Amino acid sequence: MSDSVIIIGITLVYLIMVLVVGLRARGQSSSSLEGYVAGGRHVGVVILFFILGAEIFSAFAFLGTPGWAYQHGAPAFYILAYLSLVPITIWALGPRVAKLGRERGYLTQGDMIADHYRSKPLGMLAGIIGVVALVPYLTIQIAGAGLLFQAATDGMVPFWLGGLLAFVVVAAYVFCSGLSGIGWTNLVQGVMMIAIAWFLGLAISERLYGGVGEMFTQLQQQAPEYLTMPGATGMGWGYFSTAVLVSAFGGAMWPHLFMKFYSADSGKTLRKVSVFYPLYAYLLVPLLFIGFAGILAFADSPLERADTVLLKMVMEVANFSPWVIGLMLSGALAAAMSTGANLAHTAAIVLVRDVMGPTVMKGASEKTTVSVTRWSVLGLSLAAYLIALLNPGSLVMILLTAYGVIIQLFPMVIGALFLPRLRRASVMAGALIGSLAFLLMEFVWSSPLGWHAGVWAMLLNVAAVAAWQQLSHASHNGLRVPDTSSH
Repeated sequence: MSDSVIIIGITLVYLIMVLVVGLRARGQSSSSLEGYVAGGRHVGVVILFFILGAEIFSAFAFLGTPGWAYQHGAPAFYILAYLSLVPITIWALGPRVAKLGRERGYLTQGDMIADHYRSKPLGMLAGIIGVVALVPYLTIQIAGAGLLFQAATDGMVPFWLGGLLAFVVVAAYVFCSGLSGIGWTNLVQGVMMIAIAWFLGLAISERLYGGVGEMFTQLQQQAPEYLTMPGATGMGWGYFSTAVLVSAFGGAMWPHLFMKFYSADSGKTLRKVSVFYPLYAYLLVPLLFIGFAGILAFADSPLERADTVLLKMVMEVANFSPWVIGLMLSGALAAAMSTGANLAHTAAIVLVRDVMGPTVMKGASEKTTVSVTRWSVLGLSLAAYLIALLNPGSLVMILLTAYGVIIQLFPMVIGALFLPRLRRASVMAGALIGSLAFLLMEFVWSSPLGWHAGVWAMLLNVAAVAAWQQLSHASHNGLRVPDTSSH
C-alpha cells in the first residue's frame, strides 16, 4: 500500500466521521429560523468556546501562521498581539448584544443596526459589507484545504478535488443542521487540531534542532534578523501596529461573531468564554515554532510559497510516517472546515435576511426563509470554491484585506450599542466613504506611510461620521423655530 493511499484513507475516514457528527446534530430546532441560525439561544460555555475558537484555528492558522513566521520572522507575532485583545471584545460587547438579541429577536448584525437606526437600507448596507468580507474569508478555508490535500498526497488528490471534498462535507452538514451541526463538529475538530498542532510544533523542533530552545539559539546565531523587528523582510512598525489594530477592532465586527453572541444562553456564559478564550491564542504558538523551524531548513532553497512551509516540513524535512501525515492533514482540515462552516452559515443568513429580506423576499414565510438560507449556504460556498480555484496569493494577506473591509462597520455598531445620538445618515456616509477609501488604497493607490489601508479608511470613516453629525446638528439648529411664547 503506497503512502498516498494511507494518507487519503485516514483523511476520508476523518471526513466521514465529521459528516456523521454534523448530520446527527440535526434536531427539531434546525427547522425553525431561530434554531437554524442561533441554536435556540441556549448554547452553553463548552460548545460556545469551541465555536468561537474556530474563528482562530482556521486554514489561516495552520498554513498562514507558520508561513508568516517563515517569511517574516518576528512580525508574525502580530497574530498573538491582536488575539490578546479579542477577550475584551467578547466581555464588553457580547452580553449587551446577547441581551438585545433575546429581547428583540435579532438574528443578525444587520437586524440590530436596522432596528436601532430605524433604517432598513442601513441594515442592508451592513449586510452587503458583511458578505463582501465573508466570502474571501471562506475562500481562504477552501484554498487551504486544496493546498493541504495536494501536498499531503503528492498530487494524487489535486488542488481542485481537495477543495471540493472539504466544500461538500461542510456544505452538507451546515445545510442540514445549521448551528447545531457547527457546534458539535467544532467540538470534535477543536480537540483534533489542538492535539495535532502541539504534537507537530514540538516534534519538528525536536527532530531538527534538539528542542525549541536550541532552535532559537541557532536562529540567533545564523539568522538574527528573523528574531527582531522589523523582521527579515523589513516590515515597519507602522504596518505591524496598524495590522494589530485593524485585526483587533475589525475582528469585533464580524457578523458571525454577533450571531454566536445571540446563540449564548446568557451574558454570564459569554464572560466565562472570554476568560478562557486566550487559551486558543496560546495554541497558535506551536504553529509559529514550525514556521521558525523552516527558516534554517530551507535557507539554501527558499520556498516559492510561504504558506506551504508546514506541509514541506512534515513531509520532506522531518520525514514523518504516512500515518502521522494523514493525522496532520486531518487536523489541518479540521481547522479549515470548522471555520468554513461558521462562515458559510453566517454569509448565507446575512445575505438572505439582511440583503434579500427587505427586497426580493419581502413578506416571505419563515419556512421559505429557512429553505432559501440553506440553498444560499451551497451557493456562497460554491462561489468561494470557484474563487479559490484561481489560486489566490498569501492567505494572511487575503485575511487582512477582509479585515480592512469589515472594520468599516465599527462606528455604526458602536453607535447602536453605546452611542444613541449617532444619526443613521452619519454612519452610512462614514461606512461608504471608509469602504471606498479602503478599496482604492488596497487596489489602486499605495497606503500612506506603509500603514495598513484599513486604518486610514477607518480614520476617514470616523471623520465623515463626525463631520456629518456636526452638519446635521447645525442644520437642525438653523431650522428650529424660535420660541415666541411669553415667559
